[in-house]
Amino acid sequence: MSNLTRYDPFAMEPVSDLFQGMFRPLRGMLAADEGGVPAMKIDVTESGSAYTVKAEMPGVEKKDIDVKIDGNVVSIHAKIERSTEQKDGERVLRRERYSGAFGRTFSLASDIDEGAASAQYQDGVLSLTLPKKAAAEQKRLQIE
Repeated sequence: MSNLTRYDPFAMEPVSDLFQGMFRPLRGMLAADEGGVPAMKIDVTESGSAYTVKAEMPGVEKKDIDVKIDGNVVSIHAKIERSTEQKDGERVLRRERYSGAFGRTFSLASDIDEGAASAQYQDGVLSLTLPKKAAAEQKRLQIE
């Protein structure tokens, strides 16, 4: 059985470090496993009276999450700050710090009742319960 390997023309150590370091912020926005900001994945479900939104936000603290509702538009934003340091005795070998923000904004088919909406955050998952606003009854005008 033969193994296939991918050819990397920048595999030489100095060249590799230069190019990988240069594009690290871009790659970090695309995937959490690269050490950057995690991408927020959401699930939206609808019942007769409400929407339920579940957003994955691993590594984010509850105090750093901001949810805004404006009619039928929902915005979820979060800040994240990470810092790691690897030491060998008293000499710092590597220090990596990252801070940034990410968010999602989406619109729903019906307006949301902001007063009855609720949010819970547990184990890196933000759960929103967004009740639909009751449809306003049509008012019939008397003609004089």
